[in-house]
Amino acid sequence: MNVQKSTVAKVASSKPAIPKVAVHDETCAPRRVLELFSAKWTSMVLHALHELHGGTCRTGELQRSLPGISKKMLTQTLRELERDSLLSRRVYDVVPPRVEYTLTPLGRIFIEPIEMLYDWGRRHEAALDQLGQRPQSRRRRKATGSP
Repeated sequence: MNVQKSTVAKVASSKPAIPKVAVHDETCAPRRVLELFSAKWTSMVLHALHELHGGTCRTGELQRSLPGISKKMLTQTLRELERDSLLSRRVYDVVPPRVEYTLTPLGRIFIEPIEMLYDWGRRHEAALDQLGQRPQSRRRRKATGSP
């Protein structure tokens, strides 16, 4: 019995050591992903652009597909996504001005975890319902007439 234990110990110790990075480390991958998607509208804009508009869409059309987002918040979110190279912006030289946003190849990579999360949410809607009501934003309270 002692022979088996020592063999197991040798096998376990012969594995190469994998450096562990603390989750709270500012440069760790999980934290960087969560920081990217922590803004409420980031994943929704990417999802709408991908799922509803095939990857390319004009600003007004995108805003109409995201009830509750203000023009200011949409503009801010689009600028951040463009800065992060997840979207590209194309301005056409026409009157009135026409601007289109398109998912970049990098943006298409980031769609994958968003779609997985949204699919999970659809499959587990009953569990989400058990969480109870979350506090509403002022804008949502105003739109629904809640105090």
